[in-house]
Amino acid sequence: MKTIVSFFNRIMQRCLPDPFIFVILLTLVVLGLGVILTNNSPYGMVQDWGTGFWSLLSFTMQMILVLVTGHVLASSALFKKGLGFLASLAKSPGQAIVYVTFVSLIASLINWGFGLVIGALYAKELAKKVKNTDYRLLIASAYTGFVVWHGGISGSIPLTIATKGHFSENIIGVIPTSETIFSTFNMAIVAALVIVLPLVNRLMMPPEGEEFTVDPLLLEDKVQAAALEAGSLTPAERLENSKLVSLVIGVLGLAFLFYYFTKNGFLLNLDIVNFLFLFLGILFHATPKNFLAAVQNAVQGASGIIIQFPFYAGIMGMMTASGLAAVISEWFVSISNVQTFPFLTFISAGIINFFVPSGGGQWAVQAPVVLEAAKAMDVPFPKAAMAVAWGDAWTNLIQPFWALPALAIAGLKARDIMGYCVLALIVSGFIISLGFLFL
Repeated sequence: MKTIVSFFNRIMQRCLPDPFIFVILLTLVVLGLGVILTNNSPYGMVQDWGTGFWSLLSFTMQMILVLVTGHVLASSALFKKGLGFLASLAKSPGQAIVYVTFVSLIASLINWGFGLVIGALYAKELAKKVKNTDYRLLIASAYTGFVVWHGGISGSIPLTIATKGHFSENIIGVIPTSETIFSTFNMAIVAALVIVLPLVNRLMMPPEGEEFTVDPLLLEDKVQAAALEAGSLTPAERLENSKLVSLVIGVLGLAFLFYYFTKNGFLLNLDIVNFLFLFLGILFHATPKNFLAAVQNAVQGASGIIIQFPFYAGIMGMMTASGLAAVISEWFVSISNVQTFPFLTFISAGIINFFVPSGGGQWAVQAPVVLEAAKAMDVPFPKAAMAVAWGDAWTNLIQPFWALPALAIAGLKARDIMGYCVLALIVSGFIISLGFLFL
């Protein structure tokens, strides 16, 4: 295991470029494939690229807020104590790896945005508490938990087809989550990953003395409470340092959350997670000045998201408008039979996910092809839909797009963790494939 991990780490360290270079290369690959495999000209592909370039602005802002609000919340004294307590439960590097993987898996099953942030924050706290733990493996372990998100209660595809009025309703009707998220085959896949991934990550630990040691400055808390000088504050400064101001606006936020959960139950989406993180951060930092200092520190890690997400939106525009995603899906469908259809759909979704890294966007692209084929072959629609969902989640393990929030929190580069993620990709892909072939 250690030999294999060492091999993948060397490859990734040498060959994986910065995520910005990676997205530029993906852009050129998709443009070339669109010209070769479809009837589009290079100029036409460029038009599709530019047209789609700004289509993810709303999502980009949501992801920035996931990073910023999660980071702000984690830097508050109360939250650091909580994470510190959880980190103190690990008594050895091996336990630290297992714990962070498990916490990330459970958090991602609850909500994918929650899992991305909590896993990375917990890993960073473990690095402070548990000596001689490989920091790169800690962060990679936290990120591998993200693979289960589409099988959990925030999975966008199963939630979409469970909603009345979805765009495929005329073909499949409304499919309840009891047949997708809470189906026997899906829960079996989730259970297998929850058991196996922590053990796999534990086995990837480097030999004693060869751990990647992190710069202690990276783990230091940069946000400190503002020091007040009695009697020297102006009226404006008194407002900025007023606990009452934070308390009032924080209570308003909690009042809305009470209304939301009372009306909708424990239904989390990205906006609600951000809302929760934001107002808990305001309350936990006690004063507006302390809160804003934490925000200023957190924003520094968002540059990768700001710059790269529009490029991915452009790639998604080329994939969908040119018909390239449909061509790839149709090819996999053409070589399928009733037994292999879910498995090959899973593989095709994993490939398309590199270029359309959005669960909802990918479903819009693949659903027309996959569902019509499933209907013709008499394959159950819930299984076909979950095959796309799991394929979308699976290759996120080696897609820098989704790793950016965790890497920003950790202060690492994609090449630092992707060697470990490749092995997790192989193991998880094997487990998911068995689920679709035999369950």
